[in-house]
Amino acid sequence: MRGCHQLRRSLVLSDAYEFRFNGCSKAIRLAFLERVAAFKFRVRAIVMDKSRIYGKELRRSKESFYNYAIKMVLRNSFGKIQGARLKMDGHGDRAFRRGLLAYLRREVDVPDKPSVIADLKFVDSKQNVLIQLADMVAGALRRCADGEKDDGKTYRAAIEKWLEDVWDFGRGTTGR
Repeated sequence: MRGCHQLRRSLVLSDAYEFRFNGCSKAIRLAFLERVAAFKFRVRAIVMDKSRIYGKELRRSKESFYNYAIKMVLRNSFGKIQGARLKMDGHGDRAFRRGLLAYLRREVDVPDKPSVIADLKFVDSKQNVLIQLADMVAGALRRCADGEKDDGKTYRAAIEKWLEDVWDFGRGTTGR
């Protein structure tokens, strides 16, 4: 997104600056969210209160928890996600990547229906503005769901038009 390059310059940030919700000030967060408003995309998300997760493996393993959350978003897309090219922040050896892709396909694909997942790649968030966008949106949704700080609703309002579905896993509710 060329707009992020221009945003960095307007905020007097390095071209290598990585937009991360937890690493930004409120002003930078809102400037980022306002800048990306010009682009067309949609958000499907799951908000999970980790304290309400009871499976031992999900509580013990960060990888298992994230894999489960991704599976749940993909499995409950109501046919809206097909042929997705997933990009995940981080690195993983070849065996891990293959295993994760096989797990997700096994758990979300339905026989005689289009495949939900076309591809899975691990990318460096510093080099991928879409991963940075996902981090900023996830941070905004988390802040709003936590309700601990007053600015959560401000961030949610900034991304509201992109929200296709936000599933509150702890309450079982979906909707914008």
